Amino acid sequence: MTEETTVLPGPDPDRNLERSLGLGAYIDRAYDERPKSVVEGVLRRTVGLAMEAEGCHAALGGRCDVVAADGRHVETEVVGFSGERLFLMPVADMRGVSPNARVIPVSGSPEAAVGDDLLGRVLDGRGNPLDGGKPLARGKTVSLMGESINPLKRQPIRAQLDVGIRSINSLLSVGRGQRMGLFAGSGVGKSMLLSMMTRNTEADVVVVGLVGERGREVQEFIDHSLGTEGMKRAVVVATPADDTPLMRLHGAWLTAAIAEYFRDQGKNVLLLMDSLTRFAQAQREIALAIGEPPATKGYPPSVFAKLPQLVERAGNGAEGGGSITAFYTVLAEGDDHNDPIVDASRAILDGHIVLSRNMADAGIYPAVDIESSVSRAMTQFISDSQQQLVSRFRQVYSTYQENRDLVAVGAYQPGTNPQLDEAIALWPTIIEFLRQHQNQSINSATSLANLRELFDAVSVEHAAEAEQ
Repeated sequence: MTEETTVLPGPDPDRNLERSLGLGAYIDRAYDERPKSVVEGVLRRTVGLAMEAEGCHAALGGRCDVVAADGRHVETEVVGFSGERLFLMPVADMRGVSPNARVIPVSGSPEAAVGDDLLGRVLDGRGNPLDGGKPLARGKTVSLMGESINPLKRQPIRAQLDVGIRSINSLLSVGRGQRMGLFAGSGVGKSMLLSMMTRNTEADVVVVGLVGERGREVQEFIDHSLGTEGMKRAVVVATPADDTPLMRLHGAWLTAAIAEYFRDQGKNVLLLMDSLTRFAQAQREIALAIGEPPATKGYPPSVFAKLPQLVERAGNGAEGGGSITAFYTVLAEGDDHNDPIVDASRAILDGHIVLSRNMADAGIYPAVDIESSVSRAMTQFISDSQQQLVSRFRQVYSTYQENRDLVAVGAYQPGTNPQLDEAIALWPTIIEFLRQHQNQSINSATSLANLRELFDAVSVEHAAEAEQ
């Protein structure tokens, strides 16, 4: 059986003559618009998830269809090449692919269909509905990879975003257009905190990306976190852990592309991605499959190049446009906050909220570790009086944590250290201030008032003791 290929057409000998007759512009356009033939290739090797094809040409990020034995077309993406061989990665299941299968390059690059009809829908990484609703209208499309914004044209962060959580509103204030990370080990409450933010945050549109997480969490998030009313202004992109690495990557890119579309419409968007770690792990699987050498704890260099490309797509748009305020969960494997992905994420985000396992074990939710958390942009929009309260809270919190073992065993003599005496007196109130029920919403004004009352009560108590 001989292999059939179509050869690209060679140069047209009459083209220069037509140009000399004054028909150059018209002929050039007509020549360029002639349908191009496609040269098919063959599949030579498959190892794990990586496929190697030869005999065809396609650019990085381009698409190729691999024809399975039953005639089904398996969609793949070009993720690398070596010499005349292309490295392909399947978007979906690759079962049924046989040796020497036909490989057909497909024109175009990955795109996302966008529009207001996305609101209230649940999509997969390709942008296809998962909710059983009507098909989406094929209207405007945008590149899945988006377009970068000139950093000098971005609006600065000027206003606070109310997330409905007392400890964050008062001590780790988040600005509209800021990008924050939620760092924690497994089972410490990242998803619960994300759910609280989803219900309580003021935003025109909520775009949620569930990347590489458990499949059962998708329905739970929709039912319990968003609810019927919340879904009316939300778009959910779900690529669970059993999807291919490329599909998980596409889910993250699609989430960012949808958020960018609504931002460009002048809307204030809340983007929630769970999780950035699974995105990095998907890129690691792809990179290792095509032979990229691991660099830091098994993560190849391309992982650390992809992270800022994804994160930088969030933030404020140009003057007069909307904003994307983003929260990314980051899994600290083994509670190691020096994990390569945790460390890289901390460097490229505008702040991080660390969740403490000790606080979670003590039943304090949300288990926000104020001492280890920071919001880098909050000084741009909070008042001087709030800044003073935050500094005082951190000082008291840190003083108690440094001496808690001494206090616990009864080795501290009251009156020895006035700052520690104040911290001991305030500690029960501090714990109640940090604790918040998952169905409770506390706005920014109330959060700041509660913080001020926390210190006012102690000041009154000290004044009464001094009079006695």
